[in-house]
Amino acid sequence: MPSATLGLLTRDTRSDWVRLRTLIFLRWMAIVGQLAAITVADRYYGMQLPLGLCYLAVGASIIANLISVFVFPENKRLSEMEAMLTLLFDLSQLSFLLYLTGGLTNPFALLILAPVTISASALELRTTLFLGSLSILFVTITAFVHVPLRFADGSILTVPVLFEFGFWLSIVIGILFLGLYSRRVATEIRSMSDALLATQMALAREQKLTDLGGVVAAAAHELGTPLATIKLVSSEMMEELEGQDHLYEDAKLIRDQADRCRDILRSMGRAGKDDVHMRSVPLASLLREAAEPHQARGKALEFAFYPGSGGGERQPTVLRRPEVIHGLRNLVQNAVDFARARVWIDGEWTAEEIIIRIVDDGEGYPTHVIGRIGDPFVRSRRSTQDLARRPEYEGMGLGLFIAKTLLERTGADLTFANASDPFLAPEERPERSGAIVQVVWPIGLLKAPSDSALGQNRPIEA
Repeated sequence: MPSATLGLLTRDTRSDWVRLRTLIFLRWMAIVGQLAAITVADRYYGMQLPLGLCYLAVGASIIANLISVFVFPENKRLSEMEAMLTLLFDLSQLSFLLYLTGGLTNPFALLILAPVTISASALELRTTLFLGSLSILFVTITAFVHVPLRFADGSILTVPVLFEFGFWLSIVIGILFLGLYSRRVATEIRSMSDALLATQMALAREQKLTDLGGVVAAAAHELGTPLATIKLVSSEMMEELEGQDHLYEDAKLIRDQADRCRDILRSMGRAGKDDVHMRSVPLASLLREAAEPHQARGKALEFAFYPGSGGGERQPTVLRRPEVIHGLRNLVQNAVDFARARVWIDGEWTAEEIIIRIVDDGEGYPTHVIGRIGDPFVRSRRSTQDLARRPEYEGMGLGLFIAKTLLERTGADLTFANASDPFLAPEERPERSGAIVQVVWPIGLLKAPSDSALGQNRPIEA
């Protein structure tokens, strides 16, 4: 498999991070359960609990959830560090509650397995080992240091030491076993997914080579007769021009070049070309290539390229990666689908970043789905007016999902917004009034190495 294909399958470029809304939903379930347990223990069983501290711990989770809901968009996916900190907060909050409610004499201590299981299923091995070690440490601490559970008459709930040790041991074994089990299953699923992706890429590459071979075979067939004629005539001219050195050399050059054309066609037929020059292009060429299929769809595409802070006047040369071109092409397609008449494609570069903005003059994103842009199968029922304006459009959000996934794999950060207030009257809206997509790369991830030599064309390895 080519190194470029292997690069797509690395942990650094794979977009398989945890979705924030999933952890928020699980935390709401934990909050409801904790409040129910505290209320039942206090009201029904008459347990003497430090209610103020207990409700403070639950309130911290509620505040964290509310901040996450209002600050981050619905389609926010957590990086490795963000997911680890979120699970560490849940682990610490639960351990604090166990400390306040009897330690290992509290049967709900078993729930400390949840953060470790989630980490083993979705995060890196080192993160899982870190959270698992902390879980065992917190369980061990709460086994010795905790606020004892007291009944209404003031008596303390006690369990035999052997039972308490057995409960501690079962939790520790559960952390190790479930962590290992979840990690193994998740790794096998990812390996199968990577294998399928590699298969699809290999099939696509083979299809391209097959198509190239067919084109070259057709070209060789069509050019065979004129090349043979050129060679025959030049050979006859060489026989007639013997003794006329100047004209003889010209005829010999014609014959040699005909042979060279034949050899080139034969070489291209055996294997495709990996043109080093085509691996990197100026930023403007990359954007124009991505937008080229949509330039004849009745909407005006306007390009602008300019340097930002510290970017320099010279336009950067960027890597011509197929996932970048395909992702940008999907974004341009979406803008053209919803634009009234014009789409603006801006390229900006600074000393640290490469920024691409795609803006249209349409109505912008619907307010009720703007937080979910980038998720698959996001669509709303189309009105009669919408059908009349875009009869060919049957999108379900898959194009933006594919674009977002491909571009994030290359290290890009995508932002979706509206250029103007959707409640403004048409005459009050600015020229760029529709949807905005901004794609930002750290310049080191997209810019081509400055010392890369063109070299010679190499046959692609079979």
